[in-house]
Amino acid sequence: MSEPAVGRSQLQKRLGLPFAIAIMAGSVIGAGILRTPGVVANEVPMLWVAMLLWVLGGVYVFLSVNVAAELTVALPKAGGIYVPVREAFGDSMGLLAGWAVWAGYAAGGAALALAFADFLGTSVPLVAANKPTVAIIAMLAVTLLNLPGVEEGCVSNILGLAIKLSLLACVVVAAMIAGPASPTASDAAPDLTGQGSVFGWVALITAFQIVLGAYDGWQGPAFFAEEDKDPAHNIPRAFFRSAAIIMVVYLVINLCVFAVLDLELLRSSELPVAMVVEGLLGPAGHTMTGLAAAIMALFTLNALVMTHPRILFGLARDGLFLHHATYVNRGGTPWVAMLVGTAIAIPMILTGAYVFVFKIQVAAAILASVLYNAAYFTLRRNRPDLPRPFRAWGHPVLPGMILAITFALLVAVIVADPESGLWVGGLMAICIPVGLHLGHKRRVAKATGTA
Repeated sequence: MSEPAVGRSQLQKRLGLPFAIAIMAGSVIGAGILRTPGVVANEVPMLWVAMLLWVLGGVYVFLSVNVAAELTVALPKAGGIYVPVREAFGDSMGLLAGWAVWAGYAAGGAALALAFADFLGTSVPLVAANKPTVAIIAMLAVTLLNLPGVEEGCVSNILGLAIKLSLLACVVVAAMIAGPASPTASDAAPDLTGQGSVFGWVALITAFQIVLGAYDGWQGPAFFAEEDKDPAHNIPRAFFRSAAIIMVVYLVINLCVFAVLDLELLRSSELPVAMVVEGLLGPAGHTMTGLAAAIMALFTLNALVMTHPRILFGLARDGLFLHHATYVNRGGTPWVAMLVGTAIAIPMILTGAYVFVFKIQVAAAILASVLYNAAYFTLRRNRPDLPRPFRAWGHPVLPGMILAITFALLVAVIVADPESGLWVGGLMAICIPVGLHLGHKRRVAKATGTA
């Protein structure tokens, strides 16, 4: 079979199970896990409560991929969440879901590039003095790596996950060798129970939101289903195996941090894993952790840059974005869509606009998740004939649980931040008429034979 010509709007089936696992686990496991244990512990300073929240976060991912596995293999097309939402609810809601997810990836790219520069700057003074420039260079370098073709991105993501897991394994070894540390001269053992600590429901909910943020990015395999050689076999396995890897890694890292660091030391640390490594290597441990975090941020950025073009490709192919975003080069990369994402991320790096986008996108992304899980039930009812090589376990109870959870999260976010709710309402006010107009235009073109 000859390769598609440059500009042809067709993705290529070059990916398999190792990549699907790497893109999910690699998108989730990043430098964030080096920071978040301290942030969560600051909100809920009790070992068993913090660990319970991390377990519940893992359960949330398992419930989510249970639904995603069915929807993805039933509709194995590029676009991720957007695809079943549009199939179930039409162009308007599909456009809303697609743009919400893509905006999150654009903002996430800017944030990760800056995080790379920030971590690298802890050990390289020249970088610390030029963080925006270094972040832009990182963004361009990762884009150039992925631009030639899918094979390059596949190898770099698998390699990236292997390096991340190796670095985190070093943290576990350091924790086992170093033993407990104390912020004072006292020989008292670390307080693992947090007895006497007081926190309320707001702190508990905030901590859980932070945990869910650390687990975010699990949708990876769905974006590449169209390019998988055997999606019916590979996608469900990738979802569940990656979810297991992520949950185990997160629980082990948290246990190590709690076991080594005094509770108050943990709560006050911006990079608690660095303190664990310092227990073994001394002051050099902080520098080593900064370099490791920079590497992890860079590989996570690599996964994101490879993913976001598939969202624009799916939107463009369905007439919901510029047609040029469907152009695919000989290597299988939607190159125009990739360049659009990078072009949007660079101004965000320079202006800090990604913070504003994240603020709106949190509520929009949760709304997209609600629509996605609702699409599961809608398609079960309206498209019973749709081939489903994998069917979600525990129907309708388990899928119903994740729908209820995402809806509750949406309500909680809007109540806590009404301004974001207003922005989401404005986004809906734009997407609904635009989606209806584009859908009508496409139907007219089809009827008149001009499509």
